[in-house]
Amino acid sequence: MLTVDADQHLFEPRTMWRDYIDPAMRDAALAIEDDDLGYAWLTFQGRHLYPAESQQPGDAARIGEERRRQAAGEPARVRYDEAVPPSYSDPAARLAALDQFGLDASVLFPNFGLIFEELLDLPALCANLRACNRWQAEVAQAGGGRLFPVAHLTLRDVDWAVEEIERLGRAGVRLAMIGPAPVNGKPLSHPDLDPVWRACCGHGVSPVFHVGGFAGPLHPAWYEGDPEPGDRLMDSIFLYVAPAVALANLIVHGTFERFPDLRIGVVELTANWVPSFLLMLDGSWDFYAQRHGGPLTELSLRPSDYFRRQVRVSALAYENPAGLIAKVGGDVLMFGSDWPHAEGIARPRLDYEAALAGVAEDARAKVMAGNVRWLLRQDA
Repeated sequence: MLTVDADQHLFEPRTMWRDYIDPAMRDAALAIEDDDLGYAWLTFQGRHLYPAESQQPGDAARIGEERRRQAAGEPARVRYDEAVPPSYSDPAARLAALDQFGLDASVLFPNFGLIFEELLDLPALCANLRACNRWQAEVAQAGGGRLFPVAHLTLRDVDWAVEEIERLGRAGVRLAMIGPAPVNGKPLSHPDLDPVWRACCGHGVSPVFHVGGFAGPLHPAWYEGDPEPGDRLMDSIFLYVAPAVALANLIVHGTFERFPDLRIGVVELTANWVPSFLLMLDGSWDFYAQRHGGPLTELSLRPSDYFRRQVRVSALAYENPAGLIAKVGGDVLMFGSDWPHAEGIARPRLDYEAALAGVAEDARAKVMAGNVRWLLRQDA
């Protein structure tokens, strides 16, 4: 059976942004640099943005210990270059890892690129995103049809995004991460963003929502008392809120109606919310229409039908994907290991297949490969 992991990460090399950025913007390039104690940081113009930590599946405690040592002023026990094996960043080594795991292919999200979206001004953001996207295009070529890197877009500059989507389409990059959040104060369904969705459909690029540095979906007061600048506890508890709100907005305001070929992935933002979301999506839609004498928007399908037609969601192994399939069927969910992150699984195929015990073969085939291949537009 074909197996395609919908959620792995490729660590960006230390100087990747400087190597691939437009020359005129080189002074604005991100980098991974060591501090005086030997700890690596993602940096911007000498400013430390976030720790550049290596990770291993199931070993979050090691990260915590290193952060404790860092806060205490103790030197790093292992340097970044020693802690990051070749399979984390080198395409050839990743292919060898896929062979070891028994995987046919993998989707590759950025690693440190998940962090900086809200931390840079717009020109620097666009320049660094484009630099990474160029590198990702080379990764796709080196992967020989087995590595599917995910580009990264900001929609704050629509013209830039449309141009970048065209570049990605020409380069054969089929997935692009965007934030499930308002853009310049406008919802994703706003007509001003229609050129982005039109470009995605025209150039065969599927937007993907993923854990990242987008604006949090909760009121700032709810984050009070948490010093973590990136992976805040409340955001982890409510991982599903941002994608659920974004998708509801796109559905009920007719974006999916206007763009029936728009395909959206939701990855690492959990999947347990999907059954209740579909129930509430249709139920609330019907109740609203009854109370107001008609629907909010004229749609030709039930709201949940758009979700099933145009959205695919990765389920983490700990979420009991077999139980989720029993509730929503095999057409929506995707296998994702989150390798090599600490919250991921060490043996992507074996550990995930164990969580699919009792699932029928046709549904298993869709979850393990078919649904992500649909997102990659390999279903034709």
